[in-house]
Amino acid sequence: MGSEGGERTFTVSVAKKEVVAAVLPLQEHWLPLSNLDLLLPPVDVGVFFCYRNPLISMNFGSMVGSLKKALAQVLVSYYAFAGEVVANSAGEPEILHYKKNGILRPTNRNRGVDFYEAFADIELQHLNLYNPDQSIEAKLVPKKEDEMAQSKAISDSVVPSFRRSLLNPRRPACIHPSLDDMYVPISKLQPPKDSDSDDDHLISRIYYVKADSLNKLQSLASSIGCQRTKLESFSALLWQLVAKSAQNGMAKVSKMGIVVDGRTRLGDTMDSYFGNVLSIPYGKKKIDELIANPLSWVANEVHDFLESAATKEHFLGLIDWVEAHRPEPALAKIYGSGSDDGPAFVVSSGQRFPVSKVDFGWGAPFFGSYHFPWGGNAGYVMPMPSPLCNGDWIVYMHLLKTQIHLIEAESSNLFQPLTCVYLKN
Repeated sequence: MGSEGGERTFTVSVAKKEVVAAVLPLQEHWLPLSNLDLLLPPVDVGVFFCYRNPLISMNFGSMVGSLKKALAQVLVSYYAFAGEVVANSAGEPEILHYKKNGILRPTNRNRGVDFYEAFADIELQHLNLYNPDQSIEAKLVPKKEDEMAQSKAISDSVVPSFRRSLLNPRRPACIHPSLDDMYVPISKLQPPKDSDSDDDHLISRIYYVKADSLNKLQSLASSIGCQRTKLESFSALLWQLVAKSAQNGMAKVSKMGIVVDGRTRLGDTMDSYFGNVLSIPYGKKKIDELIANPLSWVANEVHDFLESAATKEHFLGLIDWVEAHRPEPALAKIYGSGSDDGPAFVVSSGQRFPVSKVDFGWGAPFFGSYHFPWGGNAGYVMPMPSPLCNGDWIVYMHLLKTQIHLIEAESSNLFQPLTCVYLKN
C-alpha cells in the first residue's frame, strides 16, 4: 500500500496478522440489538493514535505484547467487540460471540479480534495528517464492515452493561409526530442523488482551530441574552459556509444535523450502558436565508432544533417509533439525501474523545483522531479536543470537495490544516 506523506510516498507493509482472544474462557452470548442500535447502518468507524518514540527502555516487540495483553483483558468484559453480526429469524441483526474453549460453528470466525503488525517507511513528522484520504485510510486504519457505534469511551475500570431492558419500548407507545420527520423506514428512502460532476465527491480533511478563534466565534453567534455554546456557534458557521457552496446551483434548501447523546437524558443507569444511545435531529432552511442572515440568527435556529431532541421524552419516543416499524430497518433521514435535496451534513461532538488517556505504558498519544467516511450521502464533521490540552479543537471533516474548497477559501484564518509542526508546539 502506497500513500503520499506531504511530498513523500510511503509504503505500509503488514508483517504479521493474528487473532487475539479474551484472556478468560467465555460462554456463548447472543446479544440482541436495542431499538436505538437498529437505527444505525453498517458503518466503518476508524480511530487512530500516533505516539512518539518512548523515552523508557521499551522495544517494539514489548510494546506489541502490551497491546495484545490489554486487548485480551478488555475482551472479557467487552465481548461484543469480538462478536459477529448475524441475522435472527426476523431478519434483524444480533451479535453472536463464540465461546473461546468450546465448539465453534462452521464459520469459525470472530473467535477474537484481528491484530495486525505493520511497518510504514516514513517518520511521523512527515505524515500528511491534513489529508487522511491519502495517509490514513486503508493504511493506518484498515477497512472493516459491520461496525457497531459506541458513544462512550471504553474504560477498563467500568464494567459495561448490556441490559437491553433499559431501552425497552413503552406500553402503550407515545410517539411524537416530529420523529417521522427525523427518521424513515428504508423502504421509503428517496433514491440517492446523481452527482453532476465526478470531481465533486466526499473527501476528508483534518484542521485545527485555535481557542481564541473559538471564543470570538461564540461571541459573534451569541446575541444579547442568548449565549450560545461553542458547538452551536461552530455548527452555525459551517451551515452558512456549506450553504454558500451551493448558492449558484439548483438547490434551494440545506440541512444540518447534530448528534445528541441520550445517556445523560435517560438517567444514571445508562452511564455504563454499551450500545447506541444517539439521535440526529436536524434543521432545514432555505439557502438564501442561511446566507443573508447574521451568524447569531443561524445559531438560534441550531439551538431550537437541538433543544427539541435533548430530552428524555425524545429518546423514549424514538424507542417507541422504532418498535412500531420493526422488523423493517430504519435510519436518520439526513444520512441519505435524495435527488431533490440540497447540501446536507452532520456534526458530531467528539469533545469526550479521550486522547490523553490512551496510554499503554509509553506515554500519551502525540495525536489521535477519528477517520469516519461513514458511507452516507451527507457530509460528516467531528470537532475533538486538541492533544495539546490548550482549548484548541481538532476538526475532522468529511464533506464534498466543493464545500471543502469554499471553507478553506473563506475561513482559512479559522480552519488551519493540521501539521506535525502544530502538534509539537
